[in-house]
Amino acid sequence: MQEKIEGLLAAAKEEIAALSSSRELAECKVKYLGKTGLVTALLKQMKDIPPEKRSEFGKSVNALKEQVSALFEEREKAIRKEEMEKSFEREAVDVTLDGKAVKFGNLHPLNIVRNLIIDVFVGMGFEIFEGPEIESDYYCFQALNIPKDHPARDMQDTFYVSDNIVLRTHTSPGQVRVMEKKKPPIKVLSPGRVYRADDDASHSPMFHQIEGLVVDKGITLCDLKGLLDEFVQIIFDKDTKTRLRPSYFPFTEPSVEVDVTCSECHGAGCRLCKGTGWIEILGAGVVNKKVLENCGIDSDVYSGLAFGLGIERTTMIKYGIPDIRTLFENNVKFLRQFGRNDR
Repeated sequence: MQEKIEGLLAAAKEEIAALSSSRELAECKVKYLGKTGLVTALLKQMKDIPPEKRSEFGKSVNALKEQVSALFEEREKAIRKEEMEKSFEREAVDVTLDGKAVKFGNLHPLNIVRNLIIDVFVGMGFEIFEGPEIESDYYCFQALNIPKDHPARDMQDTFYVSDNIVLRTHTSPGQVRVMEKKKPPIKVLSPGRVYRADDDASHSPMFHQIEGLVVDKGITLCDLKGLLDEFVQIIFDKDTKTRLRPSYFPFTEPSVEVDVTCSECHGAGCRLCKGTGWIEILGAGVVNKKVLENCGIDSDVYSGLAFGLGIERTTMIKYGIPDIRTLFENNVKFLRQFGRNDR
């Protein structure tokens, strides 16, 4: 029996020394030390050993088990080291090679211009207020001096949710809400999405507006002109000039359309400005006294100015984009033209 034990130890040494992977080692370990392994099988033969020799036999088998276990432990350490070295070689990074360039995204041109406009007016002391997109007829029209039978409603093709609930056609309702809750002086900017039933190369059923309101003592049209002059020179360039033309809006009196010198030809005349040298950019005016009174503000003490511009239109003028629908097509080739630092 001793010869059998010695033969099994010799076989185990030879086989363990030849192992080359963790998987082979695990399988070999089961072969020798598992529940049905070769070493374990020797212990099951204890019943066939004479009683007086069982103690000696048991000690020999336990010694064999310890020796084989030690061989496995030693070989396992060696295999782990070999596999780790191979892994390092396989996954090695050549730090002298050029790295892979990371592609960064950039803001949509509408967001670029929106953020710039907000930055300009916040720098002038304006607060930001964003009202609800679903509005009551009162806030969208009546409080702004546009009653239900007013012909000015034809100027805005409105989406009605119900008789008295609409998708806002401008962000002016936000200004009304501010005037109701806050006493003058007021300087507020209301950006957001607006909706009108219109769709062509220069109009979209959904677009973005930013409207500004200033209410204080002694506000005049001259204040409006100075504010807009500063604004357009930051948005476009220092040579940009503004021109006010008489117009009509029910919520301002007097009302004006504001033109700027063409960003392409700087007033010389080109295809973008249709040869006039000027491009219309926004509507504005002195706040109608009725609007102030509807909001509980004494129109004999306070006056105000208001203006509203479309972000899409401003973006088209700034970047020379001929069709508003281009801004909503998610054309990656088009969007890549606007770098991360493009303001």
